[in-house]
Amino acid sequence: MRIYTITKRGLICILACILIGAIAFTVATSTATQAIQTASEKRLIPIYYVDTKEKVCSISFDAAWGNEQTKTLLDILDEHKVKTTFFLVGAWVDKYQASVKEIANRGHDIGNHSDTHAHLTQISKTQQLSEIKNCNEKIKAITGKDVTLFRPPYGEYDNSVVEVCNSLDMYCTQWNIDSLDWKDPSPQDMVSRIESKLCEGSIILLHNGAKNTPEALPLIIEMIHSKGYKIVPISKLLPQGEYYTDVEGKMICKTTDKS
Repeated sequence: MRIYTITKRGLICILACILIGAIAFTVATSTATQAIQTASEKRLIPIYYVDTKEKVCSISFDAAWGNEQTKTLLDILDEHKVKTTFFLVGAWVDKYQASVKEIANRGHDIGNHSDTHAHLTQISKTQQLSEIKNCNEKIKAITGKDVTLFRPPYGEYDNSVVEVCNSLDMYCTQWNIDSLDWKDPSPQDMVSRIESKLCEGSIILLHNGAKNTPEALPLIIEMIHSKGYKIVPISKLLPQGEYYTDVEGKMICKTTDKS
């Protein structure tokens, strides 16, 4: 029969191994718990385009700074009998109130593009709420209409931004076709880019102050019409009733979802 003795050094080694094992188990358990919690948190996604079988799409303009081209764009839209959606920043509304009224009077949607064009994901929920509500109030004071459409500046969003928007009974709206007009591509390049991505329910992004947008707009409209699509404001594109967005941001009406 053998008798084993444990030295002080051996005892310390054993205790150290037990301690390391306990720490490793705790870390592994904590990491697994966090992973489960993260997986269970639903990522909220804005509306990028709409699930529809109709050949219909929307053109939208973001207006945050200049105003030199707005009237020209409105005249082109009138000439082609097209109604669109303008997302306005509150500071732009303050500066160009007559243009806000003209956009509304010509029958276009007016959406909210925040009050100061802030990076909303970098501010508190209370500040996000103020950014949206302040812009809503400015637009309504001029047009007399409630605002139901919101587009986050820079296309930046997180769950908090979408939740705040939804809490105000507004649609958080992005786009699935970026014309990249702010990079000053040629009008034909813009047309080709939009044509390559156009689908039923598309939302197209343009800007009221981009250099080549006035020249490109008639070509874009003509191309869309030549494909058999009708152009409507975003408010007319979105289906009524409860909805959800899939991982690509496609808006799907629950009453028509067959899945």
